[in-house]
Amino acid sequence: MPTYEYKAVSPQQKLVKGTIQDATKEGCIKKLKRNGFTPISLQQAVTLNVTSSQPHKKRKNIKISEENKLKGTAGVMKKTKDSPIDAINKFAMNITSEKITERDIRVFTQNFYLLKKASFNNIHALKTVIQATENNKLKYILEDILSGVEAGDYMYKTMEYYDNVFPFIYINMIKVGELSGSLELSLEQAVRYLDESDALKRKLKKILLPNLGMFIGIWALLIIAVIIGVPMIQNLFDSLGSKDSLPKLTLQFAAFVDLVMKYWFIPVGLIVGLLVAFFTYISTPQGRYNFDHFKYKMPIFGTLIYSLDFDRLMKNMTLNLENGMRIQDSLEVSKNVCKNSVMLAMIETAINNIFVGQSWIEPFANSTFGSPMIYEMLNIGMQTDLTEMMNKLLVYMETDIDLAMEKIIKLLPEVTYSVVGIVLVFFVCVVLVPCIQLYMGGFLFSAYGF
Repeated sequence: MPTYEYKAVSPQQKLVKGTIQDATKEGCIKKLKRNGFTPISLQQAVTLNVTSSQPHKKRKNIKISEENKLKGTAGVMKKTKDSPIDAINKFAMNITSEKITERDIRVFTQNFYLLKKASFNNIHALKTVIQATENNKLKYILEDILSGVEAGDYMYKTMEYYDNVFPFIYINMIKVGELSGSLELSLEQAVRYLDESDALKRKLKKILLPNLGMFIGIWALLIIAVIIGVPMIQNLFDSLGSKDSLPKLTLQFAAFVDLVMKYWFIPVGLIVGLLVAFFTYISTPQGRYNFDHFKYKMPIFGTLIYSLDFDRLMKNMTLNLENGMRIQDSLEVSKNVCKNSVMLAMIETAINNIFVGQSWIEPFANSTFGSPMIYEMLNIGMQTDLTEMMNKLLVYMETDIDLAMEKIIKLLPEVTYSVVGIVLVFFVCVVLVPCIQLYMGGFLFSAYGF
């Protein structure tokens, strides 16, 4: 009887791992549910052959020898020895460590899409795009992709070796387009996806950066004024022999700052210790699950984070369904675009539900995340045309995300101004009151005995 490795949520709401035996995967799921466990993942245990296991290596700059081309064995690829000039260029490229930005990927995709629209074949289009690519590191990767295409391989297979450069959802779009023969359509969708992602990131930066900069700036101004300005005023009082002193709050805060500067290693060690403890905790399965659950529940941003993750999942599923993929296969492929373990748990439960004949929408609907309207639209789609309904759902979710961001844009400044207002009152009491005292010159009377 085969053995399956499972990951599930126990009745005590803890993440557990283990093995279970049954003739089928569906039987294992039923056993777990009978015992009160909610399956997250279930895979058949595989015994690996140690002698044949090799570490996965990324292909770089694979070339096809002219001899293989003439013999018609384009499927056989090998690395050619780099010339001294090529070796120098590669060394210089690694030294400069030129970063591949999202803009580089977007420009490449747009150019490649336009060339495909103009009826260029993949090889001709890639060669043309490579010549116009300014980023040397991206050009190096595109040459590797071109080598794979010349060898009769698909583009997406080489892109998978560079998953740190190309997003998974992007690679999946290219994969679906190549396998279904609709690469031009997939490239159009990829261009739209990259543009929407860029616009969304610009909106988020527009929300966060000004408020964060204001908060950090006011605290930096307060600390610098206490470190530099307050001692100067006190030294002036002392040099003139004035009996006046700075306000008690100012002296206390200045003493606190001096104490922190003297024993700086204590707060730094405490902060480092807390960070190490935090990252150690979230590196565990249970810690990661709890932290990801907090992301969806956190004030202000929680609803937006969940909506963005679910929207990304639905976009990828819609693309797969439009190309004839089954729902369970679409969920299996699309789950790779999600990093949140709570979302992954719901996706795995949805896949398991399909195996046992239950609704795949149920895990999402039973969660406390998202609008009920979303899941109702999916239920209606299952009864009518799911692909068409999911396209309508995406339009609805885009509107919902825009509304959520507008609320944050209105709410976040109010919260920031409230905190900054408190800090400003403290700033006035600690820094401006001594400055006013100095400006009024009252300390001179006591200095001259009046």
